[in-house]
Amino acid sequence: MAPPLLPIFVKLAGRQCLVVGAGSVGAAKIAALLEAGARVTVVAPEANLEVRELAAAGKLRWRPRPFRPLDLDGQFLVIAATPAREVNHAVFAEAQTRGILCNAVDDPPNCDFYFSAVVRRGDLQVAVSTAGESPAVAQMLRNEIEAALDESAGDWLRAVGDARREILATHPPSDERKRLLHQLANTELCTDEHCSERHDAAHSKSHLHVSGREA
Repeated sequence: MAPPLLPIFVKLAGRQCLVVGAGSVGAAKIAALLEAGARVTVVAPEANLEVRELAAAGKLRWRPRPFRPLDLDGQFLVIAATPAREVNHAVFAEAQTRGILCNAVDDPPNCDFYFSAVVRRGDLQVAVSTAGESPAVAQMLRNEIEAALDESAGDWLRAVGDARREILATHPPSDERKRLLHQLANTELCTDEHCSERHDAAHSKSHLHVSGREA
């Protein structure tokens, strides 16, 4: 059995990312990378209308030609999304020699990482992965989570984050701070300044400098 995957959320803002292929599959991956703030280069002899419009708007760089190994220079990660499996394999093999993370779409053995099915509510993200075994199962579970997770969850999380920062700023590392943070996470938080959690944070008798975090 293969070791389990490490579930992480990666910061791509400002990082160079390459997508080889500009059809419907490639376009979906491009959109995800752009949403994450990546600087995207696309290599493909042809591109669909969506990709061409993004290139014309200066939101990505499109090189209208076949893939070349030098296209990987300076890239943080790469996605191979062409309809030709041999091309995707070549991209993955070249990325491996350079130590660049690569995903060959719909080809789990030639992937360093997988795209998950994601539910987003503001800064709250719930990701589901089947390690490439069945994207359809991941989508089914994503739909169930999406139906169960209220649309206001993102606003709630933002309010929790604001209150958490107040607690961290006014309580030194202690069991009391841990209690407040866990209480906060398990409370239906209101955003009014007179809420009990905000009151506890603002009127603490301890105003010491915070040197660590417990939650």
